[in-house]
Formats: sequence, C-alpha cells, structure tokens
Amino acid sequence: MSKPRIPTIDLKPWVEGTPDTRAEIARTVDEALQTAGFLLVTGHGVDPALRSRIREAARTFFRMPVDVKQPYTAKVGGRGWLGPGAEANGYSEGTQTPPDLKESLTFATHEHFEDPVVDAEWAAPNVWPAEVPELRDLCEEYLARMADLEKELLSLLGEALGLDADFFSKHMDHPTYGFNINWYPGTEVVGEPQPGQFRIGPHTDFGTVTILDRQAGKGGLQVYTEAGGWEDAPFDPEAFTINIGDLMARWTGDRWRSGRHRVLPPPADAPAEELMSLVYFGECTPGTLVESLPAPVGRVAYEPVDSHTYLRAKLDSITVD
Repeated sequence: MSKPRIPTIDLKPWVEGTPDTRAEIARTVDEALQTAGFLLVTGHGVDPALRSRIREAARTFFRMPVDVKQPYTAKVGGRGWLGPGAEANGYSEGTQTPPDLKESLTFATHEHFEDPVVDAEWAAPNVWPAEVPELRDLCEEYLARMADLEKELLSLLGEALGLDADFFSKHMDHPTYGFNINWYPGTEVVGEPQPGQFRIGPHTDFGTVTILDRQAGKGGLQVYTEAGGWEDAPFDPEAFTINIGDLMARWTGDRWRSGRHRVLPPPADAPAEELMSLVYFGECTPGTLVESLPAPVGRVAYEPVDSHTYLRAKLDSITVD
C-alpha cells in the first residue's frame, strides 16, 4: 500500500523516539513535501479547548454590526479587521478572481527590532477589539505555542533534508509572524457566490511554514497535487494542517512543493455552513538571505532573495485596491 500524499505525523515519536524512528519520520516528511506540500501533525500538545475559546471570542466579534467592526479596519499584512472584499488570494497566481468570501481578524509581529527601518515595516502593536477583551490573552497564549511548534517543525524539516537540525531554525532569532482568524460565514452574510469565487481563492502561501487549525466542512479546504488534481484535504480534529510556502520551496531549490490550496465557497446544499480557521504564518528573521540548496538536494537554483523583501511583494500582490 502506498503512503498517503498527505500523511499524519505524530510529533511524540519524533521528539522521544529512537534514531531509526526519527529517520523514518524524516523520510515520510520529505516525500510528502515533494508531492503535496502538506502534512497533518498530531502530538503537538496544544490544548483543543484553547482553540475553541479563541473561536468563541472571535465569533462574537464577527457577528457584530459592521459599524462596530469598521474602526478596526486594517490592510493585508496589518493588524485589525479585514472586511468583506479585502483580499483576493487568486491574484497571487495572476488570476483576476472576485474577492474572497471571508472576514478576518489579523495580527502580526509586535516585538520591536533594533533596526528602525525593519521595525517601522514589520513591528507594530496589535489591535485587539475592545468588545471582546478576552481575545487578547487567548491569542497571546496561542501565539506562544505556535512559535514553539514552528521551531520544532523547522528542526524536523532540516533533518528531513539530511541537514543540521538548526539549518532553518537558526534563522529564527527574531522572526516575524502573521496570524489570521478567518471567518467563513454562510450565504446569509456573504450572498450567493459569483462564478469563480471562493472563500479563499487558489493560491500558495508565501513564506516558510503555515500552521492551520481548521474545521471540516463541505465548503472547506482543498489541496492540489499533480497526481490527483483538487482533492478535499484530510481532516483530523486533533491535528494541525501544516504546509510550506513559496519561500521554503525556493530555499529547497523546489525539492519541496509550496502547497497549492483553496477554500470552497458555501455549498449549495448547506448554504448556512459557517467555518472558522486559525492560521499562523511563521517566518524567519528579517534580513535572512534565502539561497537555494544545491544539488543533489535542490533541483532549481534561484537567485538569492532577502526573505522579507520577498514577503512584502507577495502580500501586496493579494490586496484588493
């Protein structure tokens, strides 16, 4: 029986297992990232109750009238509320799609940098809705857990390529992050989808590692592979869905695939379906020079890029003017 294109990795044997067990896990990760660019990860130790409480608090905000949410309006990559029509992720593929059918609360790096230029672009206070004061403590606890999990995943990725465990993680002395709480309401909120309109249009993520806590639904996540085309992503309520982004694919010289994905619109047979995703975009320290790994690991030699110059251009590409 062949291994699934999107396998489930238990982190406990990775952390505590024998060298043979760890080597097998590393091989499985390498194979999966060469095909779909996605993994499911269990054994991460993040309390499911924390994720539920974040959703409850965020749902309270999203269900408020527009005039209450409007003062928190932010731009893509910023801090605050992204209202309907703010993003069209399909733009990043060069497709002029209708705007995505979602709203988001978006947060990002808040710890200051020593370089004032970097600080001005990548660090700012997060904007927490006063109407749901409990959201801040919940999210800050969650973000601390995501930062730890990202470091563990990057160590696993380094070893999966036969490199030192800190090959990627050493570039995280002062990383940036983005964190979106994406709300996908039903058609009573967003209306009937236009042709070619999605909750999130087809795209790849832009950076290094994305950690997604999602809910299952008919209008849910789909993943693209060359072998299978568009397929519903496997779901495990205990697992995080992990994918790598464009910058990591570039770093590996396209050995690993930046996972192409989309979120389907509200389904015709369940138009009131409501989903919410917690999406953590983990990045490296600004100023990191990303150079493609040479053969035999890498397959394509890209020009070296500054990690955050690259990320800024990508974020700008999906903003709806």
